[in-house]
Amino acid sequence: MEKLDTLFRHRIGVLKNEIITFENLDIVLEKTAREIPFENLCVIENRTTDITKENLIDKIIKRNEGGLCYELNSIFYLFLIENGFNSTLVRGVTYDHIEQRWSATGRTHVVNIITYDGQQYLVDTGFGGNLPLKPVPLNGDIAISNNGEFRVEKVDSEYGDHLLYMKLKHKQDDWKLGYVFDSTVAVKNLSELNEVQRIISEHPESRFNKKPLVTRQNERGNIILTDTSFTEWIDGKEYKKEIDNNIFKEMLLDKFGIKSY
Repeated sequence: MEKLDTLFRHRIGVLKNEIITFENLDIVLEKTAREIPFENLCVIENRTTDITKENLIDKIIKRNEGGLCYELNSIFYLFLIENGFNSTLVRGVTYDHIEQRWSATGRTHVVNIITYDGQQYLVDTGFGGNLPLKPVPLNGDIAISNNGEFRVEKVDSEYGDHLLYMKLKHKQDDWKLGYVFDSTVAVKNLSELNEVQRIISEHPESRFNKKPLVTRQNERGNIILTDTSFTEWIDGKEYKKEIDNNIFKEMLLDKFGIKSY
């Protein structure tokens, strides 16, 4: 069987022999965000499987689907490890801006922390349209990417020891809370994330078990597909149109390369 590294490179369009370094990781993150969608179709269609390396390869690479944070950051973690990075998966809690509180689903956001040259960095490929698209240092320095500005602050919270703040390009003028995470508690085994998947699938206040959501970045913004609308963000302008279920299935294939079940 081909190595995950080879398969993942093919999926996102990175050359087989290109050496992945800390310096070019932002390019890899951009390619990942453009090629692999953030989506909850398995949860909605009640066809989730255990979080294992084999199942992630089958779903995200062989079936050309995407996933939620616990899948996207897990497969990226495996890719980082195969390329010699010092990475760990950790869990956090997203901030619910509608309810103005931390998410009721608890520690269900999963991200990578890499250590490079004595410094720790947040690497997240599973935060929908809010992706930093480059490593964000845990020392408070601002990381600027095509998607906006991002910074991490040390805090003392019951949910973790660091907060991610974001200022999305074209969309936010002020810093907004993204999530809090605990950099000191590593996910020891991918099987721990089955609990995260179960909460996301079953919790009454989960944002991801109500209706389908598929989104990915592109050069000038991002596209968002639900069962009732298709939205395109281009240079900060929103273009939205209502759709029906037949058009949803067509757009799923046309815009994201995903065959509907």
